[in-house]
Amino acid sequence: MEAQQYTAAHYKSDQPVRWCPGCGDHAILNTLHKAMATLGIAPHMTAVISGIGCSSRLPYYMNTYGFHTIHGRAAAIATGFKVANPEMTVWQISGDGDGLAIGGNHFIHAVRRNVDINMILFNNKIYGLTKGQYSPTSARGFVSKSSPYGTVEDPFIPAELVFGARGNFFARSIDVDLATSQEVLVAAARHKGTSVTEILQNCVIFNNGIHNPITDKEVRADRTIHLRHGEKMIFGRDNNRGLVQDGFGLKAVTLGEDGYTIDDVLVHDARTKSNFLHQQLAMMDGESLPLAIGVIRDVEAPTYNDGVTEQVAEVRAKKGFDSLRDMILAGETWTVE
Repeated sequence: MEAQQYTAAHYKSDQPVRWCPGCGDHAILNTLHKAMATLGIAPHMTAVISGIGCSSRLPYYMNTYGFHTIHGRAAAIATGFKVANPEMTVWQISGDGDGLAIGGNHFIHAVRRNVDINMILFNNKIYGLTKGQYSPTSARGFVSKSSPYGTVEDPFIPAELVFGARGNFFARSIDVDLATSQEVLVAAARHKGTSVTEILQNCVIFNNGIHNPITDKEVRADRTIHLRHGEKMIFGRDNNRGLVQDGFGLKAVTLGEDGYTIDDVLVHDARTKSNFLHQQLAMMDGESLPLAIGVIRDVEAPTYNDGVTEQVAEVRAKKGFDSLRDMILAGETWTVE
């Protein structure tokens, strides 16, 4: 019997999509459907779990198992689901508020444990569903309904949190760059362990254009760099710029100027265990150095769910338990008349 061939339509539910017209969430949903078709994992072997927020409506639009949980708890539910159902592919959907504010503790510990789930972080630097408060990724001085005179806080940088939690997979894309989003989501799903994909997403109502200085077509080629494992770190409208080592840091140079040639440009190695260079790449902000998109880090490591499964099997074999009832009755018992 031939294996089932899946298309994006197999992963779409019959529910009307209820996001604002022009919201970046539409593009992310579209690329997730296509990524799932590329992976070819059956819808009934896939689960999509979310928290609370505009992004967290996404499970309604999936023809898979889905769970719309409570605020900030998507990572906890996804962890439990994966441990109980290790054969399933699990996607977790969170916004920057849901995932990094009330859900921040769950986020870093899921990454630290290396649970085999695929986290997609929609980052629009605002609370959308609750009507425009500043979020953990909003810049210092950002004016919003909850910071009318500007925030007096520095923001989280999602990549920095991932590396601080000893993460093994981090990728980034832009909502309007569908091809790159599909590419990194496929890579995220194929990675064994926690994958975190940050997608810069536009909220047309409360934070319209927040990413434009980087994402606009007129400037994107010069202010972003698409990293691919094993390839030179080249960028620019004419592909004539590159990243070179500058002491312990990085520097953007123009090939042919100041003696720099293609031989000086670094080759991206997403799979080296050291995260020193990965962190530098992930922290580039699109100003003095281009913002990195694509897969920045992709390193294999033992997963939490595999460890739990192996431990349970060892204890069951040692103790002779075949069921929970066997375990309960294995010790000293008594009957109350």
